[in-house]
Amino acid sequence: MNSKSKLIDKFKYTIKRTLRRTSDQRHRIAAEALLKSIELEKGKLSRELKKRSREYAQDILGSTVFAPWLNVYSAIAGKFKEGWIPDNYYGSIVVPKLKGLYGGISKAKPLSSKLLSTDRLPDIAYYVNGLFFATSEHNSTWTVLMPENVERYLFACEERVVFKIDNSSQGKGIYVFTRKAFDIGMIYKLGNGVFQKYINQHDFFEEIMPNSVASIRLTSVVEDGGKVSCRTAYLRLGRSEDSHIKSSSAVKVPVDLASGQLQEKGYLVNWHSVVCHPDTHVVFGGKVIPKFNECVEYILETHLTKVPYCRSIGWDITVDRNEEIQLIEWNGAHNDIKFSEATQGPCFADMGWEKLREAQR
Repeated sequence: MNSKSKLIDKFKYTIKRTLRRTSDQRHRIAAEALLKSIELEKGKLSRELKKRSREYAQDILGSTVFAPWLNVYSAIAGKFKEGWIPDNYYGSIVVPKLKGLYGGISKAKPLSSKLLSTDRLPDIAYYVNGLFFATSEHNSTWTVLMPENVERYLFACEERVVFKIDNSSQGKGIYVFTRKAFDIGMIYKLGNGVFQKYINQHDFFEEIMPNSVASIRLTSVVEDGGKVSCRTAYLRLGRSEDSHIKSSSAVKVPVDLASGQLQEKGYLVNWHSVVCHPDTHVVFGGKVIPKFNECVEYILETHLTKVPYCRSIGWDITVDRNEEIQLIEWNGAHNDIKFSEATQGPCFADMGWEKLREAQR
């Protein structure tokens, strides 16, 4: 290897190490802030549990940088559990190794209908690289829409439409339009994305929060033997002031995977627990999500037959007023696992993910 190649490799290594340190610092700050919030409700996390987190992070996961999220999990669970996957370990080790470039495909929203070949997506049109496209039955073909016909097409059967830009996540990059408020010029400025019909949600969700469409977050994984299994489930609910769910304000309620029943406690964005929705005061405990088993079966089949090379996927799914399953979106990149790990985990202890750090070196 010549001196120029060595210099380039050294530069790449330095950049990679700097980015890694920046990411670890960001995770540490986020986890410590969340821990302080949890401690306001539950009391200080004991020194013994913090010690367990540090030791497990170092001995099993390879670095103490993974301890802060283990502290958060311990504070919620009230004890330490072996097998937990910290959020930054998932993002820096698991995601690159088990998803690679393929998980990022989910960020290009208009590709989902083609890739998944499903009629469960509420897609009605796309804007991609300067062109508008109309969907067709079973998404077999795309038809170019002239700009002057876009508004008429979108609102021919819909009172409201949702536009999601590529890379939208956590409720950002999502816009709800009525015919009166629609401005095609704004779409040009926002860039590539998908138009979806506004889902009229099932009465079950409507009772809890009518101002936005609730979603069930399911996480499925492809095991080493090729079997696909669902590992986590929780219900995401918006607040009364929001037109759609936002990570910055959403209420999350853990769901029993076997029965679809909501746990008694949900959690606010600061991870303080509540027994009812803070705006509508509807109690969570005892409620069973309609068509839950069908939702799980659907995402398992779709994962296995359409995108098995992306080995962990977060699915946002709901049930509409006609009791039809609607796939709102899927996330093959860094999907959220930390909430389920803290409230119901460890959810992936049998997957061997802790060993991936060795393969990463």
